[in-house]
Amino acid sequence: MKYTTLYIDADGDSHFKDVEVGFGSVNFAPPAPPLDLSSFMPVSQMVFFRTPSGWYGDWHPAPKRQFFCCLSGEIELTASDGEIRVFRSGDVFLLEDTTGKGHRSRVLSGVDFTAAVVQL
Repeated sequence: MKYTTLYIDADGDSHFKDVEVGFGSVNFAPPAPPLDLSSFMPVSQMVFFRTPSGWYGDWHPAPKRQFFCCLSGEIELTASDGEIRVFRSGDVFLLEDTTGKGHRSRVLSGVDFTAAVVQL
C-alpha cells in the first residue's frame, strides 16, 4: 500500500513524496487467523471532513499533521513547488506542511469531498 505525504523543506516549500507501507503477519484478533498489519502510529483524534463541490482554499498550511482517508469526491492539492496531485475515493494522503506557504486545495468533483481525518 502507498500513501502520499505533502511535506515542508528547510526553505518552507511544500513537496509531495510517495511512501510505501510495510505489512507483517500478526495474530491480531484470535481466534481469527493472522492478518497483515502495518506498524502502529500514535494518533491524537479523528474527525469526518466534508467540503462542498467547488470549494477552493488558497495557500494555507495544514493545522496539524493529519492523514486524509478519502471517502467520496475528488480533491486537488497544489504544493508550493507547483506540483499538483488529485486524490479520490480510496486514496490516503498525509499533510505535514504545518508551516511555510502550505498548499492550495480545490474540490474538483460535482459532489462534496468527504474524508476521515486522523490527526497525529
